[in-house]
Amino acid sequence: MPQHNVSQPQTRVLVTGAGGPAAVSVIKSLQQDPTVQLLAADMDAWAAGLYLLPPDARTLIPAGLDPGFASAVLARCAALGVNVLIPTVDAEMRPLAQARAEYDAAGIELMLAPARALDLTLDKLALAQCCAGHVRVPRTECFDEKLDPASWDYPVVLKPRTGSGSRDISVVASAGELAGLERSAEFIVQEYLPGEEYSIDVLADTRSHVIASVPRLRARVDSGVSVAGRTMHDPELEHFGATVASVTGLTYIANVQARRDVAGRPALLEVNPRAPGALPLTMASGVDMPRLALDALRGLPVPEHVDFREVAMVRFLDERFMDLSEVQKVAA
Repeated sequence: MPQHNVSQPQTRVLVTGAGGPAAVSVIKSLQQDPTVQLLAADMDAWAAGLYLLPPDARTLIPAGLDPGFASAVLARCAALGVNVLIPTVDAEMRPLAQARAEYDAAGIELMLAPARALDLTLDKLALAQCCAGHVRVPRTECFDEKLDPASWDYPVVLKPRTGSGSRDISVVASAGELAGLERSAEFIVQEYLPGEEYSIDVLADTRSHVIASVPRLRARVDSGVSVAGRTMHDPELEHFGATVASVTGLTYIANVQARRDVAGRPALLEVNPRAPGALPLTMASGVDMPRLALDALRGLPVPEHVDFREVAMVRFLDERFMDLSEVQKVAA
């Protein structure tokens, strides 16, 4: 656990995507840091994570896909005196990366991987091409007119090139079925992997040096989010996650997803270049990634390596109750 001098000036940190489990995980971690003043943002006044913080620490921002997202958030950060912005929504990553110079000029630091790392990890086809030869990568091709359905073993997986979770992912059973689907360069076809699925939470410093690589077995998954699982010591998986992070140049917190193939080897599925929704399990295992990542960003000392222990987790819904006026105030 990072230790800080409480006399150190406080850092005002704004966490976006407060309606999602990733933001809630980051908020729960940084709430324990006496050198941090936390604020939370979302596009929706009903976002649960907003209500983990006091009323004056809540704000609304546009959706990440809004053309004015980056400039609107910059203005909110300036108005709120924010020092560090932590985005937790995939759609926010590229707009913020493109506006990084404007944030730098305003004295606002982004906990965000470099532009090249984002380009590689937010595009599953680019990711597969980059990591091939470094880790096991399932056969992956763009679902355009060049793809030959007869050249594949079935079933195969059809998925969007961008986005996370299980949305718009389907398993295609035969060449005839695949040939009958409308082609789109926004989708990829990928070799089906039948084995167990893992998430590997990776923490890297500002130089892309990997501090921790923590594999998690995704025992139960709901809408793409792990609701039950366990951390596990597996040198092969730990090396797998660290290698992917190093090859792509990731910094801070990322999540590498893998599944075992027919031979039992881990193979790459995707990478989320942000805090994952099940990060509390990794934090409970002894690696408080949000606090360590923030220390790295602030130039504070961080360990060269942090080990973890094996723990298990189950998740359940929880409630927060407040006066209706609190929600109305945020929405106003």
